[in-house]
Amino acid sequence: MKPMYRSRSWRRKYVRTPGGRVTIHFERRKPKVAHCAMCGRPLNGIPRGRPSEIGKLSKTQKRPERPMPHLCPECMRKVIKAQVRAQIEI
Repeated sequence: MKPMYRSRSWRRKYVRTPGGRVTIHFERRKPKVAHCAMCGRPLNGIPRGRPSEIGKLSKTQKRPERPMPHLCPECMRKVIKAQVRAQIEI
């Protein structure tokens, strides 16, 4: 094992080869799930992947198609309602 792979930042994946031997493949770990900017709830529709993997996805696969993709649907509704109420009061 190369010294660079000895740290735990590399995930060890045990793979059985056709010859019957078990070898270790090293992979980078996946980043954490994206969270809502207001409440911190995990966001649906945003893939968990390294930047190099996400860069290969299409635009619609990278984030949800809603007005504020960095917020969960509930927080987004709260913000939009607050914006509308602020416009009406003026």
